[in-house]
Amino acid sequence: MAEVEITREVSGSKGRYVIRQGGEEAELTYSITSPVLVIADHTAVPDIFRGAGAGLALVTRLVEDARAEGFRIMSLCPFVNAQRKKHPDWADAFSV
Repeated sequence: MAEVEITREVSGSKGRYVIRQGGEEAELTYSITSPVLVIADHTAVPDIFRGAGAGLALVTRLVEDARAEGFRIMSLCPFVNAQRKKHPDWADAFSV
């Protein structure tokens, strides 16, 4: 996906990464269980984003933030888990 703006929103123990385009939102939601562990809950990508790499961009940003901020990711989201398996170089960011 070409350069897109991914917004990170956090409210209490919940957070999400969002890409907005044409009035639609693609999002990856997560729960903060501790300062060192977040649970990737769900990824939703509307049809307007399909095939553009929006889902991968959201997961990539989550991995980048995990590395930069020192937390690990536990994936309950099937899409995030599938991407983790496709990117063995991300293993350091995930808690299996």
